[in-house]
Amino acid sequence: MKNTELLSPAGDFECFQSALKFGADAIYLAGEEYGMRTSSANFDHDTLKKAVSLAHEKGVAVYVTCNTTPRSKEMETLPSFLESAADCGVDAFIVADLGVFSLAKKYAPNVEIHMSTQTGIVNYYTANVLHDMGAKRVVLARELSLDEIADIRAKTPKELELEAFVHGSMCVSFSGRCLISSYMTGRDANRGDCAQPCRWKYHLYEQNREGQYFPIEENENGTYLYNSRDLCMIEHIPELIKAGVYSLKIEGRAKSAYYVSVTTNAYRHAIDDYYAEGENYTLKPWIRDELDKVSHREYNTGFFFGGEPGQVTSNGGYIRNYEVVAVCEDYADGKASLTQRNKFYAGDELDVLPPSGIPFYAKAEKLFDEWGNEIESAPHAMQKLTMITNVEIPKGSVLRKKRA
Repeated sequence: MKNTELLSPAGDFECFQSALKFGADAIYLAGEEYGMRTSSANFDHDTLKKAVSLAHEKGVAVYVTCNTTPRSKEMETLPSFLESAADCGVDAFIVADLGVFSLAKKYAPNVEIHMSTQTGIVNYYTANVLHDMGAKRVVLARELSLDEIADIRAKTPKELELEAFVHGSMCVSFSGRCLISSYMTGRDANRGDCAQPCRWKYHLYEQNREGQYFPIEENENGTYLYNSRDLCMIEHIPELIKAGVYSLKIEGRAKSAYYVSVTTNAYRHAIDDYYAEGENYTLKPWIRDELDKVSHREYNTGFFFGGEPGQVTSNGGYIRNYEVVAVCEDYADGKASLTQRNKFYAGDELDVLPPSGIPFYAKAEKLFDEWGNEIESAPHAMQKLTMITNVEIPKGSVLRKKRA
């Protein structure tokens, strides 16, 4: 079996570049239609073609999501969409609907078909049927344990690739099949327009006591009864690979380029270290620490070890311990050319994430604006700066600062 694939998300071109820069083997993204993240910028024909060309130059695959459940009228424009994406050279379509599956085989016969997690694949019979129909890969339902995945692997053809989500947000509904958003807001989650009402705060009220609200649980903060924890399997790379998961998928097409950079870098190093060290493998502490430097909810291991991951009932927010302050555009002669993202000060100790590298610290000894004037701080978004620092900062590095 070939080495495990690291599959990273891209909601826009900046995220795509981050996935490419920090070591993804494959990147999944959406066109302007039929994807499950309408809130993201996504990719038009020209941008998709450019992305595929850049990815293929580095030996990286590009998968396009067509995993909505389209209505009949939407199916009428699907053939031209599939042909356009195929013309861009995409490597696979990720689909959930059998009608979309059939049209993809007809109008883009040279593009692989990967069955989405929303197909709800939980047994080897279904996986085998889909393989017989022409699927190259199945993205397993998130509700499976590692033992169940190993059983599917043992009872399916070796040619059928298994993919599983290993990091990111989880949905309270089975494999993303949710109607809460449609009911509460009229926005259809199964057509890419989820409003995430599962993260909202809910109370009960008594019919005859207008205006009086009661927590669903006895908790002064109320309760967030639908609010799933975030998945994090960084400490269990060996178990995932031994169970037969070929593609390790990071969730996050609606998330930032910084999130893509950090998560891709962490899983890249963990996977590579495992293949280099074999049975002597141990996860390096800095890799686990990196995942606490992105915005996230409480982490857990999902359903992989049995049981139910549970919800975060105390709040609906994210844990945000770090913020990006700048991106390095170039470095020469002890000077880093930066583009500012958030305010920071001369004298700050900054946490640097280099492309595909191990984080390190660099002190902002002095700061200068684009006209060469020394400044005390960098307060303006996208401000061009020069920073004198004590260590070399590679081009493309992300500079961060811990929140007080």
